[in-house]
Amino acid sequence: MSVLVVGLSHKGAPLATLERVALTGDALDKLLHDVARADDVAGALVLSTCNRVEIYAEIDQFHGAVSAICELLSRHTHVPTAELTPYLYVHYQDRAVQHLLAVACGLDSMVVGESQILGQLRQAFKLARERGTLGRTLSDLGSVALRAGKRAQSETSVGAAGASLVSVGLQVAARRLDGNGVAGGQSTGPDTPPRALAGKRVLVIGAGAMSGLAVASVARAGASPVVVVSRTRQRAQRLAATVGGRAADMTDLVGEIAAADLVVTCTGASGHVISTEMINQASRVRTDRWADSGTPSPAAGLVLLDLAMPRDVEPGVGDLPAVALTDLQTLAADGHPAFDPGERGIDQVRRIIAEELAAHVSATRAATVTPTVVAIRAKAATVVDAELARLAGRLGELDAAAMDEVAKAMRRVTDKLLHEPTVRVKELAGAGANSYEDALRVLFDLDPAAVQAVAQADAQLVWPQVTTDQVDREER
Repeated sequence: MSVLVVGLSHKGAPLATLERVALTGDALDKLLHDVARADDVAGALVLSTCNRVEIYAEIDQFHGAVSAICELLSRHTHVPTAELTPYLYVHYQDRAVQHLLAVACGLDSMVVGESQILGQLRQAFKLARERGTLGRTLSDLGSVALRAGKRAQSETSVGAAGASLVSVGLQVAARRLDGNGVAGGQSTGPDTPPRALAGKRVLVIGAGAMSGLAVASVARAGASPVVVVSRTRQRAQRLAATVGGRAADMTDLVGEIAAADLVVTCTGASGHVISTEMINQASRVRTDRWADSGTPSPAAGLVLLDLAMPRDVEPGVGDLPAVALTDLQTLAADGHPAFDPGERGIDQVRRIIAEELAAHVSATRAATVTPTVVAIRAKAATVVDAELARLAGRLGELDAAAMDEVAKAMRRVTDKLLHEPTVRVKELAGAGANSYEDALRVLFDLDPAAVQAVAQADAQLVWPQVTTDQVDREER
């Protein structure tokens, strides 16, 4: 089976297009199901994040699979193929594996080296495993990719930086809050410390993984109070409790926005959670509240950080007075001065990718000779059994223990004679020397049908799926 990836990401597609193709929940499930059952496709995995939508597939035929996947992506996202095509990229075989490793290591992320993609990739493999869409090839690649990603985080200066989309976004938001005390003021520089959030009132909308990271980050920076709003009150309460904050209902959203200095939102909702009218209402509440108290507003403006895909905040909000809006498009345009891994860190990660790719290619090539090796051993076993039967017929009744020893001796001799050739042919195949496999078939007069039967049986096996715990154990 060959590996194919078809996708689009922040590197080539505008945010508006990424918003339209972003898939979660049932929609993602349905796409995964249909791709896995398409002609020429034997297994599938869908990775859908804020910055990319990628479909990985085990395929038999390149052109048929590409056409089917593109058509299904268009159908499930309701984006015409003609509008998707200019932004799609296609990688095949070793190049597809290399791309997956680069994604896992954070080299293809908006914030180079960020670690959040590793968790998102784990979730994608977990979903595909639960839905039964992973074949042996993608399952093996899951182990390779997760191991490469963890190596990048633990062995390189890229991993040591520990940056993520959330941390970069919060640094940008902190600089805006600290800009002369006015939201939307001039940045004080790329190294503005998180203490700019100390004492700020922060509202976090959403209770997923990114929201959890945001809550933990602002709490560590000294923000107070921290309020969490979610459509599921119980999840909001659990998240808020982790930092001694409080939860609020979505029905109170306008009032909570009015009371906040910074609003961080990442809900995964299909439509806008915060509209221009809501911010106008919140501004009026804000003005009235401080007018009634007889004291000036401690913060003249409001900073919003939208980390959702599709966007939670209506784009027009950024044009309102005394409001500063930062979203994924803003972060992409800013170039993320808060995090620069440097060429040395990137080169370290590239070396890890090259090592893991070489090991994977070698193992894959070695595995191609397995049917030939199994067929040789099966033929040898047949010859031994025939000779034992002939020997028993010629010698008549023999002591059972003696006959058993003779059988063991013959099998040991056969195993020893075959051991070195089979080990060497796997090594040579791993190095790309495929002609040795053909030579073995000729020298041992193997029936091609027998080799093919072994290969087909191998492909039909239910292979154990890689889990995060297994990968962690392997790496320790």
